[in-house]
Amino acid sequence: MASKNRSQASSTHKKVVILLLNGTNARGYLDASRLGRSEAVDLLTADGEHRAIPLSDVKSVYFVREFMEPFEPERKTFLSRPKLDGLWVRLRFRDDDVMEGTVPNDLLDMLDTGVQLTPPDLHGNSLRMFIPRSALAEMKVLGVVGLARQAAKEAKATAVAAAQEKLFGE
Repeated sequence: MASKNRSQASSTHKKVVILLLNGTNARGYLDASRLGRSEAVDLLTADGEHRAIPLSDVKSVYFVREFMEPFEPERKTFLSRPKLDGLWVRLRFRDDDVMEGTVPNDLLDMLDTGVQLTPPDLHGNSLRMFIPRSALAEMKVLGVVGLARQAAKEAKATAVAAAQEKLFGE
């Protein structure tokens, strides 16, 4: 039974590289469900030690496939309109670094302590990112992509059809 509990606990810990505002990084594992819910990130290092990193010192958290691969995306902007559902955003960090990505189209999620971002380079080592609000100077929505946009088009088409029915019914 102990091995079952251990496997459940380890399944919530994801491989991450934390990029700090001072340019250094830390590699290890963290519980993604607890990210942004406290003032510090609890990182489990490769040596098995817990390291509390203040969220105010974090520039971004990269969820990576492998530790030894480069963690920063090769491309920081999209070459064309993204295909993933959500909001296409451009982030400007406090150090004037700029990056684009997609975020879920959920305002409640955006009001949290940070932004969950899918980077433009889907085939790179970074699967997704968490950027604390304290690391950002600006966030702009460049477009709505996917299902949300399709739903808006369908709603407009329904409204136009209803207006036309009234036109011919008079």
